[in-house]
Amino acid sequence: MIIFRYLTREILLTMAAVAGVLLLVIMGSRFIRYFSNAAEGEIPASILGTLMLFHLPGFLELILPLAFFLGILLAYGQLYLNSEITVLVACGTSPNRLLQVSLVPATVVAILVGACSLWLTPAGALHNEVLLEEQRSQLDFSALAPGRFQDFGGGRTAYTQAMNENQRRMQEVFISERQSRGDGTPESVVTRAESGYQTVDPETGSRFLVLADGERYSVDPGRAEAERLEFGTYAVRLSGAAESPELDAPEYATTPTLFADDALPARAQLQWRLGLPLMVFILTLLAMPLSRVNPRQGRFAKLLPAIFLYVAYLSLLLAALDAIGRGSWPVAVGMWPIHGGFLAIGLAMMARAQHKGMSG
Repeated sequence: MIIFRYLTREILLTMAAVAGVLLLVIMGSRFIRYFSNAAEGEIPASILGTLMLFHLPGFLELILPLAFFLGILLAYGQLYLNSEITVLVACGTSPNRLLQVSLVPATVVAILVGACSLWLTPAGALHNEVLLEEQRSQLDFSALAPGRFQDFGGGRTAYTQAMNENQRRMQEVFISERQSRGDGTPESVVTRAESGYQTVDPETGSRFLVLADGERYSVDPGRAEAERLEFGTYAVRLSGAAESPELDAPEYATTPTLFADDALPARAQLQWRLGLPLMVFILTLLAMPLSRVNPRQGRFAKLLPAIFLYVAYLSLLLAALDAIGRGSWPVAVGMWPIHGGFLAIGLAMMARAQHKGMSG
């Protein structure tokens, strides 16, 4: 039990460190992209935290298998450098016993990966898509920050002094636009209103900004004259009807729904979700012999080949996911030959390691 706790602690601590670094990099990259969208006014900054939180299971289902794989490599590699594996083998600990010890934390990681792939990831992806669609339905100006001039593209710059409590109505609105007349002559249009709100025409799906109590100025470059229009209510058409996303896509469907769906994309998505927990056990089998290093080589000697092996494994699964969904690969065969092939590689490597001796 002492050896079991010691080895398990080493593996899990190393895995946690690797997972933390990978998660920081991936989430940082995604956050920068969302932050850029928020700065451009495409989404409000207030939903960034929610979007990142519901993306977390999707990140974890891919990070945890790799982190556990590298955790075994680095933890056992350090044990080889310190000659601790040599001592364990001399005390009668066989390679099979070390594998049994490693499979216990592997089971815990596989359960976490399974919870993410089978339940949390599709639920989080659906939540984020619905949230983004709600923001798109609230029009471009829903992301307008009070007290700032913001460029919304298409030659449109807007400013509002304040927003009401539910962020629906704007106070003291200023809009500058670059437009063209019917004859192609460019003109600059400046609109000022005491208040404004956004709405969607239920019949056409077009989006409008409705302004109240203001003036609209049209100015041609190079001319001293300007056209001035006072209005009580003025509606600015922002965009036409937007296409709704396919929320019934397989990546958003629940796992029970996929079991009942015979469509090829659904079958491919189901095999992908079921294969990720299995991947953890196969990677554990691969990591055990790969962690065996010569003390003069260093603990990172097998790290690069191991990463290439993982990338090849994941790339083949993704290629099979796409091929099954398109119908170019038999769904009955599916992704299982890939798992079986890497399982055979792992068993062969373990048999070779056992024949040579883990400490040899």
